[in-house]
Order: sequence, then C-alpha cells, then structure tokens
Amino acid sequence: MPAFAQQATQTPPADGSTATPAPTKPPAKDKAVQMKALSVVANRYDATNMRMDSVNTVEVLSANDLQHTAVHNVAEALGLMSGVNVTTTGTGYFGGIDGAARGEGMFASVRGLPSEYNVNLINGSNVAQGMPYSRSVQLSLLPPSGLQTIVLNKTSMADMDGDAIGGTIDFRTPSAFDFKKDFSGSVTASGRSESRARDYGGSGLGSGLAAELQTKFGAEKQFGVYVSGYYDYRNIANSEIGAAESASNDGSWAFLHATAEGDNAPGYDPAHNLVSTGTNVGIASGFERRYGGNISLDWNIDPTLKAYAKMTYAYALTEQNTTYTQLLPSNVTYVPTATPGVYAPNIGRIANRFWFETNPERADLATFQFGADKTAGGWTISPNVFWSFGRNDRPNHVEIDGREDKYSQDNFAYSGSSLLRYGNGGFPYPQLTPGLLGSVNNIGAMWANDYGEVTRIRSGQKRGGAKLDLRYDFENGPVSSVKFGVKYSDSSREFTNRDWSTGGINDGVTTLDDLGIFKGYYNSIFPDKYHWRTPDVSRAAVAALIDQHVLPSDLDTCSQLDFNNYNCDTMRGTEAVTAAYAMATIEQGPLEIIPGVRFEHTSIHNTFWTTPTDANGNELPGYFDNNRTIYNEPLGSLFINYRPSGNVVYRASIWQSYTRPAFVQLGGGSQINTSDGVTTITRGNPNLKPIKSTNVDLAAEWTTERGGYVSLSSFYKKLRDYIYDSGGGQANPDTVGEGTLLTKTPTNGGDGKVYGLEATWRQKFQDLPAPFDGLGFSVNATRQNSKVDLGRDGFGNERLQAAPQRMANAELFYEKNGFSLNLSYHYTGSYLSTYDFLNQGSPWDDLWIRPIRRVDLHAGYQLPNGIQLDLQVSNLTKQYSYWSHIGRNSLANSDIVDAGMTTLLTVKYAF
Repeated sequence: MPAFAQQATQTPPADGSTATPAPTKPPAKDKAVQMKALSVVANRYDATNMRMDSVNTVEVLSANDLQHTAVHNVAEALGLMSGVNVTTTGTGYFGGIDGAARGEGMFASVRGLPSEYNVNLINGSNVAQGMPYSRSVQLSLLPPSGLQTIVLNKTSMADMDGDAIGGTIDFRTPSAFDFKKDFSGSVTASGRSESRARDYGGSGLGSGLAAELQTKFGAEKQFGVYVSGYYDYRNIANSEIGAAESASNDGSWAFLHATAEGDNAPGYDPAHNLVSTGTNVGIASGFERRYGGNISLDWNIDPTLKAYAKMTYAYALTEQNTTYTQLLPSNVTYVPTATPGVYAPNIGRIANRFWFETNPERADLATFQFGADKTAGGWTISPNVFWSFGRNDRPNHVEIDGREDKYSQDNFAYSGSSLLRYGNGGFPYPQLTPGLLGSVNNIGAMWANDYGEVTRIRSGQKRGGAKLDLRYDFENGPVSSVKFGVKYSDSSREFTNRDWSTGGINDGVTTLDDLGIFKGYYNSIFPDKYHWRTPDVSRAAVAALIDQHVLPSDLDTCSQLDFNNYNCDTMRGTEAVTAAYAMATIEQGPLEIIPGVRFEHTSIHNTFWTTPTDANGNELPGYFDNNRTIYNEPLGSLFINYRPSGNVVYRASIWQSYTRPAFVQLGGGSQINTSDGVTTITRGNPNLKPIKSTNVDLAAEWTTERGGYVSLSSFYKKLRDYIYDSGGGQANPDTVGEGTLLTKTPTNGGDGKVYGLEATWRQKFQDLPAPFDGLGFSVNATRQNSKVDLGRDGFGNERLQAAPQRMANAELFYEKNGFSLNLSYHYTGSYLSTYDFLNQGSPWDDLWIRPIRRVDLHAGYQLPNGIQLDLQVSNLTKQYSYWSHIGRNSLANSDIVDAGMTTLLTVKYAF
C-alpha cells in the first residue's frame, strides 16, 4: 500500500522489537514522498503514524493491539475498527443459527457493505475465495496469533484492485528486516476455557502453541529468514433456541389477530401481529482445530535491489454437532375473538420430534508470492508473482431424526395461541404440558424415522497471477511522481454437493435407543432456562449407522435419476482479470493531489449441469452446459491531501469501484421443466451487471504532542445494479418470456446508497504524575444510513444487509512498567440480516439481528527476563452472542445463541 511520510526518520517502536522500514530514497526534509509498503507496526503509536502518513484513508491494528484484545480470530479483531460490523453468520451452511452457534465472528462488513464487497489480501497478495455461494472469505479461519498487523483501506486508489466497494483488508506478516536484532524468536503457550461448555458439565478446555524465529545472515546481513507457526484447539457446547428457524423451515408461526383463513386481520401490522406456534431447542457441541504458519525469505542484494518470497498457510477443522428437540404445531384452527371478524389461532396439538445434524467444515487458505523492488535513477520497478488456494468443504454432514408421531398424528393435546411465553428482555420459554414434558425427557423412546442422511460438499478456488508496478520520482517540479502498472490474475473454482438418504424404518419396533447412537445425556438442554434433559449423540455412531445402511440408489441430491443426482449440484468456473492503471502525485506546498485511472477487463466462464424433462414432465438424463460473462470497467479516482503541519492532515477523495456477482448467480445449475405444454428454464444469468459504486470520502486526522490522536471522516457511496446475498438461491428472481417458453433467472436490483460518519479519539494521559501517566482511553463511533432498491415490488426502500446504523468501541487502558490492563466495550446496533425471511413478498418479515453488547478484559505483564503473561476474557458479562428475530420490532419468533464467556491465558517467552 502506498503511504506518505513527513520526514525521513521514523520513530522507533516503543517495545524495541521491530522496526518500520525507511523509505527507499532519502527525502528532502519535510517533503512528502511515496514510501514502499510497510509490513509490520509494533505498537499502537506506530499504527497512528502509519494512518497519518498514508495517502488514503486507512485504519491499522498493530501487533500490540492484537496482543491486548480478547478475540477468537481476525474477523473479531476487525470489529475493533470504526465502521466494521463482524457477523457470526454467512450463507449456505454458514448461515443463520447454524453458523452463529459456533460462537465466533466469521465475516466483516465494512462501511455498511456485505463482506463479499471487500477485497482480502495477505501481504498485499489476493487470497482465494473458497466459499460455495459468495465471494466472501471466511476470516474465522485466521487466528490473531498467525498475523501481526491488519491494514484496512477504506478508500481505493488506482493502484489497488477495483472490485472493493466496501474496503481492502490486508493481513500482514513480518519479515526478518522488521526486527532490530540479528537473531530473535518467541514461543507462546496458551490455555483456554469456554464457560458454556462447562455449564453443560464438559471441560470446555482448549490449548494453543505458537512460535516464531527470525535471523539475518551473510557478510552484510543481507539475507533474512522469518518463520512462524501456530496450533490451537477449542471445545464448544453452546445453547440454541430456534423459533425463527422453526417458523421458516416448519411453518411454526401465525398471526395473533387473523381472518378465519389465518391471514393477517385488516388494520393490524403483520410484524407486530406475529406469534410463535413452535420452536427448536438444542445444543451445538464440538471442537475447532486450527494450525498454520508463515515464511518470509528476503534478500537485500544491493542498496538498489531487494527480492522476497512469502508463504502463508492456515487450516481449520470444525466439528459442530447440533442436538435439537423440535416442538411443532399441528391442528391449528382459528377461533372467533371478542372483536367481530377477528380470529385467533388455537394450537390443537404439539408434535415432539428429535433431530440431530452436524455442520462440519474443513477449510484452508494458502498464499505464495515472489517479488522484487529495483531502483534505478528515479525509477522503482516492482514485479510480483502470486498464487493462492482455498477450500471450504463440508466433508460429511450427517442427520438423523426420531418422531413421537411416527405412526399416529394424535401427538400431544394443546390449547393456546402460542407455544411460548416471554420473560425479561423478551426471552422465550416453551410452555409444556405434563405429557410434553415427559416426552422431551425421554427422547430415547421415540420411534426411529430412518437410518440417517449424509451430505458431502466440496468447494474451493485456485487463484494466481502476476503484476508489475513502476514508479518514477521527479527531483523537481510540481509532479513528484508518476506510477503505472499492469496486473493479470486467473482463477478456477469448483463446487459439488451430493446427498444420500437411507430408507425409512417402519417396523413399529425400533426406537432411537435401539440405534445405539446415544453416549449419555445432558442434564439440562439450556442451563438456567430449560431444565429438561436431552441425549448426547455420538456423531461417529450416526456416521457408522449410515454407512451400514446406505445404498448407491439412495443418492437424492436434487433429481430423480441417479445420473442427474450425481451432477445436478455441480458448478465449475474460471475467471480471468486483466488490469492496467496510471496515477500521478502532484505537490503544491502542503497540498498533495493524486489523480488516477484504472481499467479492468474480466472474462468469466461457468460450467453447470442442466436437467431437462420431456413433454410429459418426466426427467431426462442431463448434460453439462456453459455460459460466459464479460465485464469492462473503467475506474477513475482523485485523492487530495492537505498537510498544513506535521500533526494534521485533511483528506478529500472520490473514486469508482465495483463488485462482480457471485458465481452461483451467473452460472447456477439449470433445470428445464415442462408442464401443460409450457417449458420453464431456471438457470443462472450471465448477463447480470456488476454492482457499481461512486464513492466520496472526507476526513481529517490530528495528533498531539501530549499523546492524543483524533480522526473524523464522512463517506457516501452511490450504488447501482444492486444484488443482495441470497446464498444458493436466486437473487431477485424474475421470469421472462411468452407463450410456451419461460426463463427464470436472477436479476439486478436498482440503486442504493450508504453514507455515514466515523470518529476516533485515543488519548494517553502521559502528563499525569506517576503512576497515573500510564492511563488512557480509546473510543470510536460510527453512524451510518443505507437505502437500497432490491428490484422487487414492495422492496424499494430496504436497508443494506449487515449494515447497523450505530457501532461503537470504547476502551480504558493502563500501560506502565511492563503492566497493561484493557477494559473494552463493544456495541453493534440492530441490522437486517435476510430479506423476506418467510417468503411473504413484503419487507415486514425481514430477519433482523438485535443489538450486540460485549465487555472484554485483558491484563498482561512483561517480566524482565523476556516472559510475557496475558489474561484475556471475551464476553465478560456473558451476553447472548446472537439474537435474530422476524420483523424489525417483534421478538415473537427469535433465534438465540448463548456461547458464554471465553477465557484465554497465554505465556510468551521472547529471546
């Protein structure tokens, strides 16, 4: 990332461990010059300098920031920055309560834009996007120990990738030349405890080990090697209640004031009129195991030539097992109320069912890059070659269920308009009859429904390319430098989804106990809330049971014929992007003007399966088909910085950016159905337009001689051809055609906008008398608004997904004599998660996320012998980590996850 510095000298790091690289060319005093990429900042004050010196609007998390925070991964670390919302769910099998039940942040929304609107880099190199249904990168894969500096570019210059409407996030690892010593290293051991798992009687324990080593050697110490590695392990057992999930999947909802047919009664707001007629209650248990490392090889060949090679790898294996009690409505009728013409629902019976499913994941992400920086006269030449691969597989998702009502629909007699009553804060409590209570406490006696179901999903991408950047620095004149370059990247991705369902069990004898899949019981399904017990299911036993009974003919992915079932949910695609840019830096005293232009040409080729039917609607053997998409995007930019003194900078910028549609929208599988002489083709749309944005940013930053830093910024983004995140389904589907041939495809929406204000203030009270001179505080706040037209009737004034109106972080810290203490508060306001959650064709049933409040604590002490002790506590007050609800102002149908508190103790020895 380009940056500007006011002086040639750099402030040495406060902890003395690392050093920020100096400019490649010594500048004249007080003259701003463009610097080479800064890889690592050691502490928060280095991060402040980097923000001030940068030519564009950036935020930086230093190694010190990451050490002093209580987060699970780098996604949660990003949440410490202004304008960033961290979500615990995504799309597909990462979506909804299934993803949230893992109890950790997974994706990052920047300035109101979904995570797939970001560009993600490691050491400036593009990373592969392995997600099955979106362009997002699952950031929970990366622990904070594996990366040391995070740079968030909130504005995009011409020399940066153009497909970043949200932001460009660069995760950076150090090189040996970032350290002062010729030889140094560290070893870190950690132990963790998850409070919710302990509430269930488990250990909740986890551990970790990390190490790094760097050395410089050669006659002039011109060679540098940096190597790091990490391993960590965590056990989880989190509580879930899924009334919204049950409403969507099983129709467990109704209108409290209804017509005789059950529709919303006239005069009542449908969202406020909702009631829940059923729910799911369960436990998400399992583990997460991560490991990986980084290697950096650097060679300072001579003062004018440097070469480097960098490699990173991260792997995560997650086992998530969900044990559900399902309370589903039956025989719902509508009875008259005292108000004429208004009826109320009455639940005649409740069916009790048991459902066990797993949500496993095997993910990895690797990057490789080789490059050099050569200066000759006024020229700086920087070639770079990069390659990356990433996977997000669901290796063996298994399910099995049991039913109290397997042979009879009598179920359990019930009477009432809702299954739930609501306590403090709107928390839902199922109201169980004695019969229901006896049944939920005796799940093993339920009839076994079948021998299970297994799904195997593979999704990944390989991505590589090369780029060449050239810059010429002028000695005199208003133009201080010009920069231009080219970049080419090519990628291939593949997605397959196959499902096998075993035959049903209909002998009237076999119960769940008879299957041998239970290894014990949890005494309480939701500690402190619901006190009935539930089985602890062995995932291995369920998988073995399926293996014993599954047949090749049980393949039933999405078709009827075996040949189609094997291929019907398979997609492949390639994407080649060619880019060229040019920019200049013009200096007039304290004024910097940087105009630029970039052009990107994209060629996308998708291959997908087509399943046809004959004139009578009978399925025929399918075939692979393909389509192609071409984008040509010219992108202009203008950045202006005014630096009247060394401690203040004012910024103004305008630039253009875009985001390509997800692959599944361009080349999703094709089905051809014929009915009553009309043929309907459902498929992806290669003619989708990219989402385009014109962006404006105004900012000001100040530092003081008394340990203060203040920044204010405002932003505005005008969106065109919006496409929302709809997972594996079509976004904004539309059917066109006439006569006997119709085509159903996803389509672009209309225009949108997002605008907001961000403020940051950090102050260390260094002028107070000792020992109070170690006190300080930091606060940032964001206020943003968004509006978008989905392109559907009734959805012309929606909020953007994952875009809360208010966000804030506040921290009180103490740093003195090796001791550090940080007490942090994090707030995220409510935001819209999913449009039209109940498919009612209107925004009243959008799925919303309640405000999130979290208090974290860190305490650390640096001993003189190189040992560092740190205690980190996340979610100190044990707030719910996820609470979604149908309708913006209704909690009647809620999904809730209680992940408890995480405590992490680390011991680090540096030498």
